[in-house]
Amino acid sequence: MSNRFQDIVSQWHQQKDDVDWVLATIVQTKGSSYRKAGAHMMINSLGQSFGMLSGGCLEADLKRQARKCWITNQSQIVCYDMSDESDIAWQLGIGCGGMVRVFIQPINQANSYHHLHLVYQAFIDNQSIDYQLIVNDVDALNQCVFTATNLDKSSSFDETTQCFTSHLKSKPNIVIFGGGIDTLPLVSLMKTMAWNITLIDARSNYARPSVFKSADTIINQSYQSLTKHPALINCNAIVIMHHNIEYDAQAIKLAQSSPASYVGLLGPTHRTERVFEQKCLGDISLRCPLTNPIGLALGGDLPETIALSIVSEIQAHLSQASATPLSTFEPCANEVNHAS
Repeated sequence: MSNRFQDIVSQWHQQKDDVDWVLATIVQTKGSSYRKAGAHMMINSLGQSFGMLSGGCLEADLKRQARKCWITNQSQIVCYDMSDESDIAWQLGIGCGGMVRVFIQPINQANSYHHLHLVYQAFIDNQSIDYQLIVNDVDALNQCVFTATNLDKSSSFDETTQCFTSHLKSKPNIVIFGGGIDTLPLVSLMKTMAWNITLIDARSNYARPSVFKSADTIINQSYQSLTKHPALINCNAIVIMHHNIEYDAQAIKLAQSSPASYVGLLGPTHRTERVFEQKCLGDISLRCPLTNPIGLALGGDLPETIALSIVSEIQAHLSQASATPLSTFEPCANEVNHAS
């Protein structure tokens, strides 16, 4: 099950009035912790939980705290201090050494679901939204502020107003051109990342639905008809891997009419030069620079390792991260490591 908030909210929305729910949100951390501020989890009265706030260490206690919220119908703050020997977190043997502050809220019709239905709709509409929680007021409703930017922004906590803000955006929309057999591990890994995947290939024996069961959408039609297709209009990243110069060229042209901020082409640079030379792409103005060769230098030449290389580079790009090994950071900065 995905830990992405979009998928968590989707699970809630399917049963929002059938069972009791709470939303648990990490609003503050200090020192080392497995998840950072902005991580969400939902728990229902059937004992089901969606998402995670730790490596599995705190979830049982969070379910116990959820029952208190249902009984009182009030929000509460729970603090887990892994440096305090008398704290429940120390007794659980977590050993991270940090502090995690969790805000737990009952979610029901009486409190307007804390406007989670608006968050759900924003995800459906591919809109970015700031979700604001007033931590020091148990009666205050969470608020939604729609934003114009789709860039990654860190969650923030305002000490003065005690307002915690999560910047939420819908899951990345990825378009893959080329449905050969080596695309299978790429689609599978992207599905594990909970990305929305559209697979496109005009060739009759490629991108077959019976083979690519993990793809969300499969398109088998001529590329000339796809200029205004919703999959391209809303995509964040494009991967081109036909192993065919003609189709690669067509996909490059289509990519330039999309809003994708990442366009990667499989293959060495000398092959890419042939694509541009033979298919008269020399005069095309690249709105988005072409990443070629695609992927990070992780080593290995199997389809699975190539898929990992591609997904890693896209993840770093979408998160505006350096893809630098965490071990190279100073100790104080190395708290980004997942501790548990």
